[in-house]
Amino acid sequence: MDQGDTTPRVVRFGVFELDRRSGELRKEGVRVRLQEQPLRVLDALLSEPGEPVTREVLRQRLWPDETFVDFDNGLNRAINRLRAALGDEAGSPRFIETLDRRGYRFIAPVGGVDAPAATRPPAAATSAARWKSPAGWIAASVAVMGLVAAAIALGPARWRTTGPADRTPMGSLAVLPLANLTGDPAQEYFSDGMTDALITNLASLPALRVISRQSVMRYKGSAKPLPEIARELGVEGVVEGSVVRSGGRVRINAQLIHAATDRHLWARSFERRLEDVLVLQGEVSRAIAAEVLATVGASDLRRPARERAVKPDAYDAYLLGMYQWNQRTAPSLDRALAHFRAAIAIDPDFAPAHAGLAIAYGPRLVFGYVPPGQGLPELKAAALRALELDPGLGDARAALAAARAQDWDWDGAEAEFRKAVDTDPGSAVAHLWYAWYLHARGRFEEALAERRRSLELDPLSSSVNRGMAHDFEAIGQDEAALRQLTRVLELDPDQAQAHLRVALFHVQHGRPDLGRRHLERARALGVEDPLGLAYLAIIEAESGNPHEVRRALGRLRTESSRQYVSPVLPAFVHAALGEVDSAFRLLENAYAAKDPMLIPIQACETGSGLRLPDRWAVRLRADPRFGSLVRRMGLVPAAR
Repeated sequence: MDQGDTTPRVVRFGVFELDRRSGELRKEGVRVRLQEQPLRVLDALLSEPGEPVTREVLRQRLWPDETFVDFDNGLNRAINRLRAALGDEAGSPRFIETLDRRGYRFIAPVGGVDAPAATRPPAAATSAARWKSPAGWIAASVAVMGLVAAAIALGPARWRTTGPADRTPMGSLAVLPLANLTGDPAQEYFSDGMTDALITNLASLPALRVISRQSVMRYKGSAKPLPEIARELGVEGVVEGSVVRSGGRVRINAQLIHAATDRHLWARSFERRLEDVLVLQGEVSRAIAAEVLATVGASDLRRPARERAVKPDAYDAYLLGMYQWNQRTAPSLDRALAHFRAAIAIDPDFAPAHAGLAIAYGPRLVFGYVPPGQGLPELKAAALRALELDPGLGDARAALAAARAQDWDWDGAEAEFRKAVDTDPGSAVAHLWYAWYLHARGRFEEALAERRRSLELDPLSSSVNRGMAHDFEAIGQDEAALRQLTRVLELDPDQAQAHLRVALFHVQHGRPDLGRRHLERARALGVEDPLGLAYLAIIEAESGNPHEVRRALGRLRTESSRQYVSPVLPAFVHAALGEVDSAFRLLENAYAAKDPMLIPIQACETGSGLRLPDRWAVRLRADPRFGSLVRRMGLVPAAR
């Protein structure tokens, strides 16, 4: 701080202090991690306590007129992050008041810490001295230069990169959801699609762990400081940025931040025609990789078979398909299929659209959304065509492996799964589906190892955490299973099936009160789907309520008149009632249809993860018909 600047070096408000010289914000003496942009905004607001500070004034102070940035988005993000750090809320502010369409005002009492009382000027004079004195402007200019270096939305021809000596090697990275700067909320699928593409491309680097889409999307629109996000995801670096699509062109602005130091390492803007969006994605990915992997370089980054022009309408349909696929519901998967088919009709040689078609068919079959075999030939054809066009697509190969498993070609399925994780080690789908296969084969320790790899890539995925709970239960580690189930509830507190799963666990382990609490929560959320009804019936059987079991079983039969219900679900309910003959009749129906829900039968589970409690599973396994069924499927009965 220059001697001519008489504003206190340390400004105090509430339990916070801002050290203007070091750029540190402290709460009760403990440093609060905050990026440079929000810190500079805070400094500007504290310079005019109680007075309106317009957005235009903030623009003039933070960004020089000759520098183009996306000011509105940058300032909004800075304000959101600042409020998060202060624990402030826009609706009931304690520190920062929003002045509609004008700017902001700092409303909390402000005091200086280190300026002598005799020399401390009044508040109005302080702010004037801060910004009107030559020394103040020099200090502000230095701050602005640092801020501009970190700004994202530079013009197409402007960028800042580090020299080789400045690069920071990283082994893990998260690409946060790119901001949609089109001004049209209906275009969110496009910015999400660009995020997916960068994740997929960077994940192909064997030396780099890249967090998958499902986990990073939880931070969409989040005001959390980047270091906190990085800690939650367990990564060393974070990429954030924005996407603009306008006039047949696409621009991606990206910046790389070292999480531990909250230091901006690199920022750059890329722009191309929409037809060249695949080339654009490759350019951005390689540029980021060159900065992240300073000691390795980006030469290992997998290039698509052809970084080719793609018809804009085909790419648009593909992104809509991926957006729907990521919802993971039966209706959204149907919509995804329609979009992928539309993309292929427009551009038959667009490999990602064929891969999308294949992975959209997979869950529909495995989780019993459609009758067995419906769509299986199309799944195989789509996966094979995708791999013909681009052999490096791990998701497509995982889909092909799942198809082989549904044909009970166990060796062929495993060969494809191994190729999938070897060729594309960053594919969370490949690791997750391979873990499902290993569990189904009764190789629970191997499944757990594969699931752990999937969790590294997708730490906030409820499906991965739920799968790990199945693995732990299968090897007798019940407390570890409960920890994973608790994590699932933390991630999806309003998911009825998650509460049912936890309810069943507690009832099995002699904690009926806890089980009933989760059961009632599930009922309140709504239990209508076949899997939920099967869970409900088995919980009631474990609780000794046969009347409720019969009622749930009746609802399952009613549901089967409206949609396909795998025979494996009511078979498990009959087993829980002790009606073994009825259970085996239904299991034989599933065998005749090659129902994918039957695949994990060795673990007395369904393809959707419903596990029969041990006391009923023992009764099934002891019956000679169980061993016969497993052998006819081409499996070896698991040792118990």
